[in-house]
Amino acid sequence: MSEKIQKVLANAGLGSRRQLETWIEAGRVTVNGRMAKLGDRMTAHDRIRVDGREVLVEARTTQPRVIAYYKPEGEICTRSDPEQRPTVFDHLPRIRLGRWISIGRLDFNTSGLLLLTNDGELANKLMHPSSQIEREYAVRIRGEVSDAMLKRLQTGIRLEDGMARFNTLVAAGGTGSNHWYHVTVTEGRNRLVRRLWEAANCTVSRLMRVRFGPIQLPATLHRGQCVELSSEDVTVLSRASEGSKP
Repeated sequence: MSEKIQKVLANAGLGSRRQLETWIEAGRVTVNGRMAKLGDRMTAHDRIRVDGREVLVEARTTQPRVIAYYKPEGEICTRSDPEQRPTVFDHLPRIRLGRWISIGRLDFNTSGLLLLTNDGELANKLMHPSSQIEREYAVRIRGEVSDAMLKRLQTGIRLEDGMARFNTLVAAGGTGSNHWYHVTVTEGRNRLVRRLWEAANCTVSRLMRVRFGPIQLPATLHRGQCVELSSEDVTVLSRASEGSKP
């Protein structure tokens, strides 16, 4: 049975399907010595190379692996950085086949739950806008926020890339000039939570992701640590990627 090249490579853990499509368009992938094109298909008997190096593709017979990493502030979610800043991949366990693929990103100054998997197809599904995966954040705001502004954040604010809003916004305590809120969004737009608060003329002093879909940041996990999800949690996450309820 044949499958699209980018799906086979994603299942082998080489990257998300979207990333692999850019590799194919850039001419980095060949199949049986011929330059691959988007839409090409392959079987387990074909020989595939990326940047001239042969890739051993094995049919996935086991459940994908997923780890939860408690990202601290001051780390980036890419593998390399011209500024030589620390990356989340510096602290992950070694993997025998493929590599860890981040399911979405957190910006440099945001901490909290980051999920990573060895299955590019699962990562692609969870990041795709159609999945409508809910992300929950704890955010600390400096200064007073009016009721009218809180209502506006839930009804919608126009950003440079279109209208956006928080699906839910709940006060979570605080003292003095610092107030905590828990907010949820179902979009993966870059820096969306920060940009919404900034558009409301509010100063974000701390931002932390506490949930991605059905997976909560483990209470026992410390910053810079990771833990592998149980088989049951991976199943629930996979169902969420299909738009199914746990």
